[in-house]
Amino acid sequence: MRPETKCIEAGYTPKNGEPRMIPIVQSTTFKYDTSADMGKLFDLEAEGYFYTRLQNPTNDYVAKKITALEGGAAGMLTSSGQAANFYAVFNLAGAGDHVVVSTSIYGGTFNLFNVTMRRMGVDFTFVDPDCSDDELEAAFKPNTKAVFGETIANPALIVFDIERFANAAHAHGVPLIVDNTFATPINCRPFEWGADIVTHSTTKYMDGHDATVGGAIIDSGKFDWMANADKFPGLCTPDDSYHGITYAEKFGKEGAYITKATAQLMRDLGSIPSPMNCYLLNLGLESLAVRMQRHCENAQKVAEFLDADPRVEYVTYPGLKGDKYYERAQKYMPNGTCGVISFGVKGGRSAAEEFMKHLKLAIIATHVADAHTCVLHPASSTHRQMTDEELMAGGVRPDMVRLSVGIENVEDIIDDLKQALDNI
Repeated sequence: MRPETKCIEAGYTPKNGEPRMIPIVQSTTFKYDTSADMGKLFDLEAEGYFYTRLQNPTNDYVAKKITALEGGAAGMLTSSGQAANFYAVFNLAGAGDHVVVSTSIYGGTFNLFNVTMRRMGVDFTFVDPDCSDDELEAAFKPNTKAVFGETIANPALIVFDIERFANAAHAHGVPLIVDNTFATPINCRPFEWGADIVTHSTTKYMDGHDATVGGAIIDSGKFDWMANADKFPGLCTPDDSYHGITYAEKFGKEGAYITKATAQLMRDLGSIPSPMNCYLLNLGLESLAVRMQRHCENAQKVAEFLDADPRVEYVTYPGLKGDKYYERAQKYMPNGTCGVISFGVKGGRSAAEEFMKHLKLAIIATHVADAHTCVLHPASSTHRQMTDEELMAGGVRPDMVRLSVGIENVEDIIDDLKQALDNI
């Protein structure tokens, strides 16, 4: 099936007389006839459900849909995008380990890695996504366990060179993890360019309606853990907390990573979404392909309007010809990038704040990538924990306005921007 069809059909196929929409299994626990039946589940010897903290049918239907959209082998949902990125990395790297990360990532993810996970003993080296080959090679260490980047950086809109970083990661025997939130699998499928694991904040375009917070982790099923067994003892040696199971041997390349993340991390940390939230997420997924096309069409016209206005200092949008990342975007996302634009108003930070104050249709909100047009000043909100040097390294100028173009009539969006510029 093509992506537009998968948005509707993948993940759940009702049998004769069953509900057409995925059922909401709002139950914490599940009944079994014998202790032996339940014991097989605890031993990972049989498939099924016993406690929603680990798995739930509603959640799994939606995880299967996202897995199908990405072209992966297995997937799981989490309670937020932050939880997804944490689990994705922590499933491979613990105290004493090291991860290579692009500097151009969402500020919350940067803080997760650079502060919180450092406290847990994980080391990180941040590299410019456009660094030289020598600089990239120098970032790796003997204890490196993964490489991490964002398809389209939030909010710098730097397009990540997936193929290049995948090749570098694989040369060192480690997987590439890509946060594909902004592009979504409608516009980019990182596995086709060598990525091994994909994460999402499903809160954004996948939900699309400001209704639910959530995250997803999808495994390509292609990385050979046993071929690099010395680097990944958690996957390639017996797990004493699960009766000595060796995940890579029992579940193979296609199932080891997600099974371990569920059996260990979700079991112990419990960042699972509610079944109701997953049901709402599925409603958003059904219209994802249609909405992404409209987001990209609107954003292209808005970017062209801003680029032509003399009161605008600069516009960053990978779909604009002349943008630094236009050619790279054409390689990885020829059918469109996303609906987010970054730009600066002449007059600096104060002018940006004045401009935002006069907007009427576009609202100031911490959210991004949903049906409504909204704006944010990253330096004073999502990225305020970063120094000016860290902001600039991540491609976030202090005067930057992040505009998330919605799916309203594009002329109304442009009219709103024009009147706000007129009122500065």
